[in-house]
Parts: sequence; C-alpha cells; structure tokens
Amino acid sequence: MTSSTTPDASAPSGFQSYATGRQYEIRRADALAVVTELAAGLRLYSRAGVQLTETYGDAEISPGAAGITLAPWANRVADGVWYLDGKKQQLDITEVSRNNASHGLLRNAAYNLVDESQYSVTLEATVFPQHGYPFLVRHRVQYLLAEDLGLEVRQTLINDSNAPAPFVLGAHPYLRLGDADVDNLVLTVAADTSLVADERLIPRSSEPVSGDCDFRGGQRIGDLDIDVALTDLTFDGGAARHTLAAPDGRRVTLWQDESCGYVHVFVTTQLPGRPRAVAIEPMTGPANAFNSGDGLRWLPPGESFTMRWGIDAVLGDHG
Repeated sequence: MTSSTTPDASAPSGFQSYATGRQYEIRRADALAVVTELAAGLRLYSRAGVQLTETYGDAEISPGAAGITLAPWANRVADGVWYLDGKKQQLDITEVSRNNASHGLLRNAAYNLVDESQYSVTLEATVFPQHGYPFLVRHRVQYLLAEDLGLEVRQTLINDSNAPAPFVLGAHPYLRLGDADVDNLVLTVAADTSLVADERLIPRSSEPVSGDCDFRGGQRIGDLDIDVALTDLTFDGGAARHTLAAPDGRRVTLWQDESCGYVHVFVTTQLPGRPRAVAIEPMTGPANAFNSGDGLRWLPPGESFTMRWGIDAVLGDHG
C-alpha cells in the first residue's frame, strides 16, 4: 500500500497537485484502488488496467459527488429541516437550487489515516455537534482489496455523544466498464419498489417498480434518464447485487449487505468528459429519512454501526 503527496512537476512551487488531498493507493495483483483524503472518496478502482469506476483529474474535486462517502445522512434533507424531541433543527443548505441539505456533513472534510496495510486503508473523520445536528459522531471508512481482487468497503459510524444519534449512511460510486460504450451497457437491479419523488428529489410515496424504474430484467443505459431510489431489494447470501453488463459478457457489479436496504440509481449526461455516467449508490435509508423515518436508525451512545458494500467484476480472462 502506498500513499502519494508528491506535487505535479509542472505545478507552481508550493502547489499541492491533488485537490482531494492525500491519495492512498492499494494494490493486489492486477487490482488497484485509489482513495482520497477528502470525503474518504473512491477516486478509482480498476482491474487489469480496466477502469471500473469513474475518476477525475488531480486538480479537481469529485464531480457529481463521484466516489464520496456520505454521513451522517445520505442524499437529501428537505429544506435542511427536521425535528428532535419536538425542537426544530436547521441544517445548512448545501443544494441551493432545490433548497436541500445534501450528502451529509463530511463531503468537504479531510479524513485522518487510522490504519494502513498492504491491501487496505482505513480513514476517519469526526462530525462535531453543530446547528442542525447536535451530536458527536465519527465516520470510519475501510477500503480492502480481497483475495478475489474485489473491493470491499466498510463504513462505520461511532457515537461519542451522550444521547442516541440519528443517521443514514451511504456512498456515491459511479461504475463503468473500461472504454465500453456506456449506452450499450445493461443495468440490472433486483428491486421491487421505487420511491416517487417530487421536483426537489424528495420522496413522497412509493409504488411497485414499472417502466424505466424496473431493472429486474435489465435495461439498456442509453435508453435511460433517471434519478430514483429503489428498495425491497432481493438479497442472496446476505447481499444484493446490481450489475452493469456489456454485450461481450464482461460485467461490473456493486453489492451491498442487508444493512443497506436502499439503492439510488442515477444516470446522467452531466459528468465532465463522459457522454453518460451511471451512479449506483448503496444507502441504509433514502432521501429525507430524518423526516420520514424510512430507513432511519438511532445509534445509542458509545455504540457503532457498520454497513458493507463493494465492487467486483468479470472481465474475461481476468475474471
């Protein structure tokens, strides 16, 4: 396992070339993962030189939240408002266009190194008590390259407060299959229910999946323009699996454990440098869980909670 803080030779003196801070590289055989100090983000995962996640340049922060981890809530809180024991809590508005508090409190935070080994790295950041979230919690993120060269991620929340703390954990990876035409990839998600959101992407109801929201039989990415949360996932052997497959049989899969009862699918043409990009986001709860209570957990003082997810691939001779 190596880390790098070496500035770009072409950069001005004193300029730090990585906008996302220290870069942690972990390697195992032909597998590579690059993890960032900023937001404990997954900047890159590849196998045999085949890029399996979207990435970005050294001087950029993650566009479209690519690869970041999310705590103590994932997705959005409408108007940044929720209530604790009947008292209004006002979070900072970080998605001004929709007047939401978006993607938690650590998107712009540096994570400290906790542990590193040949095949793994663990980072941690603290959420201090503040307006809108009066709790002291730590978010610890471990990235591990397993023996089968798949990537496993463990996100742990630790409550150092003297009261139960509400939370939803999540992550925001974008998957790809090297240089394969993304329009021709087929996405399969074993989910029976979709959440119906308003124009601000706040869920207001749910319904059985249908049309563009039904991925159980697979849908071609080029036919999609979608930003939707799905639930009632099918778990097999303790994991739900969501797959992007190419016509030649190659595929990349995101899996999530049973603590993650929701997945958000986002297909966009707005990721810089890509004609289309596919985010598959594991979450323990959906947007606005602090108000709806859907998927919301309360962590007792002194206790911890861990969600697990990961990425693996089948790449022909490289398995």
